[in-house]
Amino acid sequence: MSLAPVVRDDFSAPFFEASAEGRLLLRYSPSSGEWSEPAARFCSLTQADDLEWREASGRGSLVSWTIKPGRPVDGQPAVDTVIGIVETEEGPWLTLLLPDADVSLLRVGAPVVVRFVRPEGSEHLPVGVLG
Repeated sequence: MSLAPVVRDDFSAPFFEASAEGRLLLRYSPSSGEWSEPAARFCSLTQADDLEWREASGRGSLVSWTIKPGRPVDGQPAVDTVIGIVETEEGPWLTLLLPDADVSLLRVGAPVVVRFVRPEGSEHLPVGVLG
């Protein structure tokens, strides 16, 4: 499965600038001390509008996953796509493609590290790597 190109806007620019450097940014509310996912505009707990970008650890654990069966393309064998829901160490959950995941290692709580890929014509995007 290939990732669709993603293009930054003014709101997402800090996220993608950090992604290009291999750093994961999440949203953080100083007033509540809560972390939120990158797309959040308000604190996920209090709805405060004081969110700022902060660097996250880039580590988490697998909460759930799905496997999308692949189809053969141009005579190549089918490759399944694994998509995981990952709870970051900071708390927010991210939905991440888990490219090249060994399905025998998929289990609730499996450690996941965020890495970044850059599809053609796109910004750098986070993906998960088991381990």
